[in-house]
Amino acid sequence: MGVVRITRPNARFQQWEALLRNQNKRQRAGEFLVQGVRPITLAVEHGWTIRTLIHDADRPLSRWATGILQRAGGDRVAMSPDLLLQLSGKDQQTPELVAVAELPPDDLDRIPVPPDFLGMVFDRPTTPGNIGTIIRSLDAFGGAGLVVTGHSADPYDPKAVRASTGSLLAVPVVRARSHREVLDWTGDLHATGRPVRIVGTDEHGTADLADVDLTGPTLLVIGNETNGLSAGWRDACDVIARIPIGGSATSLNAANAATVTLYEATRQHPRHTT
Repeated sequence: MGVVRITRPNARFQQWEALLRNQNKRQRAGEFLVQGVRPITLAVEHGWTIRTLIHDADRPLSRWATGILQRAGGDRVAMSPDLLLQLSGKDQQTPELVAVAELPPDDLDRIPVPPDFLGMVFDRPTTPGNIGTIIRSLDAFGGAGLVVTGHSADPYDPKAVRASTGSLLAVPVVRARSHREVLDWTGDLHATGRPVRIVGTDEHGTADLADVDLTGPTLLVIGNETNGLSAGWRDACDVIARIPIGGSATSLNAANAATVTLYEATRQHPRHTT
């Protein structure tokens, strides 16, 4: 396979640069940028479609980069280091590789539902970093996947990808327009003998989190960072739990609340964690 050289900002470079800052362009192009040794390695190991691998044209490839280029599909581009640094989105050392990965379909059936299912919904998040942090926690505590509902920040925003430290490439993430799509999915699961309990979190919940049974198949729901759970999700939840806190804080950051909730679910019933 031939290698294309890019030494100045041509149309292809400008398209990739737009993926760093524009959700609509990521969606239209059907691709996003992956950077860093662990995220790129996980993308290849988990079978993501790599459309293009871009490497620094001015330095020899490491053993890791050579291996990735041999294992991954897609086009090969050798890019001048100043342009490659711009694609990194950071004012730091030029990365050795940047991968252009294909966006997966937003299909809830991508999320596996084993007997000890533990999944999470993040409703209308506004901060990409919180999405990435929750994905990282799901990965750490054996979660099966994340559903992002409503008008929200983009899970494939570079800030979300970075905050996930690569876990976005290991844990299925699906976007749904509203809670109704998710309820149709859980309804189908129930009809096929796989009922899932829906547990919301809110500072005014009716039960302390530790008193809620999280041992069975469970879908946890985290609300918007400012407004909490939507009315639709409040009605859909089988129970709404609260996390007891003290001090002058009135609530936890959404990502922190998600992590605490995932820890409690794993404490009650370990789910493939180490």
